[in-house]
Amino acid sequence: MFIDIFLIFFAYLLGSLSGALIVCKMMGLPDPRTQGSGNPGATNVLRHGGKKAALITLCLDVLKGVIAIGVAKFFTTEEIVLAGAGLAVFLGHLYPVFFHFRGGKGVATAFGALLILAWQVSLATLATWLFMAMLFRYSALAAIIAAISTPAYMWFTGIREYIFMSFIMAILLIWRHRSNIRNLLKGQEDKIGQKK
Repeated sequence: MFIDIFLIFFAYLLGSLSGALIVCKMMGLPDPRTQGSGNPGATNVLRHGGKKAALITLCLDVLKGVIAIGVAKFFTTEEIVLAGAGLAVFLGHLYPVFFHFRGGKGVATAFGALLILAWQVSLATLATWLFMAMLFRYSALAAIIAAISTPAYMWFTGIREYIFMSFIMAILLIWRHRSNIRNLLKGQEDKIGQKK
């Protein structure tokens, strides 16, 4: 029981390490929370810091999910604990204790967690994001559609033990994109690679 709680707590703390803020600080770039959309994520870093900073941010955020679930799987096979760790690392990214609970939207971190929990689903989700991003050039729209699709992919691949976790992630991810949804409806959302 103690180990299970520790794994979930560790996942949350790991998720609280913001890749965007760390990268921007090390590369002498402005705090992404003060730029553009104000979101400390790879897409916003791309707009104001360039491709290199955005790629490193993306990798760090994915890696958080990978490490959190990788460590959890090393100590337990309990599906409820693994799902708890996946949700915890995601929540850590959204509401990081180290950065006054002002975090990102969690797309990359959720993908990293799914990559270890259910790689088939993660690849299907990634393919959905890529297809929608190439088709419409809106990162937020691609992320929302990919998130909505994830519980369905869980069901169809038979990996149903993580459906509830993926459903909660999808709801939170949509909520975190509410300003993007408003901008999309108004035709004011920035496209991928578009600079302010």
